Amino acid sequence: MTSSPPSALTIAGSDSGGAAGLQADLRTFLTCGVHGLVAVTAVTVQNTLGVHDRADLPPHIVAGQIEAVAADMGVGAAKTGMLASAGIIHAVAAACDKAGIGRDEKIPFVVDPVAASMHGHPLFDEAGLVALRDELLPRATVLTPNLDEVRLLTGMTVTDREGMHTAAVVLHRMGPRYVLVKSGHLQADPECVDLLFDGSTFVELPGQRYATPHTHGAGDTMASALTAGLAKGMSVEDAARYGKWFVSHAVEHAYPMGAKVGPVSAFWRLAPEDR
Repeated sequence: MTSSPPSALTIAGSDSGGAAGLQADLRTFLTCGVHGLVAVTAVTVQNTLGVHDRADLPPHIVAGQIEAVAADMGVGAAKTGMLASAGIIHAVAAACDKAGIGRDEKIPFVVDPVAASMHGHPLFDEAGLVALRDELLPRATVLTPNLDEVRLLTGMTVTDREGMHTAAVVLHRMGPRYVLVKSGHLQADPECVDLLFDGSTFVELPGQRYATPHTHGAGDTMASALTAGLAKGMSVEDAARYGKWFVSHAVEHAYPMGAKVGPVSAFWRLAPEDR
């Protein structure tokens, strides 16, 4: 290549099982044709059985990573994943402001409000949840919660599509420019219809619901594909459709790995090897 590809930054934790976190983000960026940049927030000790331990990075190191890559390499779009603590959230907010990342800045900012692992382990405390609501939601170009995260952020338990509409309105009032409510956890619905809301218009993103237990990393994958779309210059609605398209195929091609829930797959985007 004679020119630089688009770039996207993930601000997230490491998953030693390789299914979610920054590992899912980077392989999604790669298979979407986007160069991945990283600000590591924490290192987790996990596999398909659960999160067994973790070590959080110092907030100034997290902020320093954001500032370093933004100043030298440029960022086309950025996303968050696991942010681990209120201190890290404060540092991320300040570093993003300095780098021009945010809903009112040139660089789009996707906030994936990862508050608990898929096994139910909390990933930060009440202070972290307050910091997420107060500091990151108002800076978000797009907020991408699943239904468990909707409950943590709003106190609402969503059980149907009508509830998703109500939750999207409540979340939009917290400051993000767009809200994308993900419906993967709405198991009673025969389809998987996500909902994008900009404060006035609802856009449904329909998709097939696949009969697979292997969905680890699906939320991260959708948010990172959406971020890749923004880095490539797409509108938010087009990037959301792109993310939905990507994750639908990833779930369709999910595979078993380990004792419990396996990962969604990015392999479907790879060309077959010429042997």
